[in-house]
Amino acid sequence: MCLSIPSKVVKIDKKANVATLDTMGIKRDASLALMEDGAVEIGDYVLLHIGFIMNKIDEVSALESLETYKEILEIMDREENKTIGEGS
Repeated sequence: MCLSIPSKVVKIDKKANVATLDTMGIKRDASLALMEDGAVEIGDYVLLHIGFIMNKIDEVSALESLETYKEILEIMDREENKTIGEGS
């Protein structure tokens, strides 16, 4: 199973066929090779897998997914802190 976190397109380099994405505050480049020309625009939300943009998703779904990921990370942080506290 693969987990793909929605990312927002913040820049497109058409010559290199690469988009710069913002994934929860982390910027990274991703290939547009699997997308049709012009299918992705700045401001779009996309799903990224192993360095390639796989498809676009709507903003509402992207923001809902990002909120869920944030909740999961918060729970994991609490569990980790709890475990660390028990080990002292």
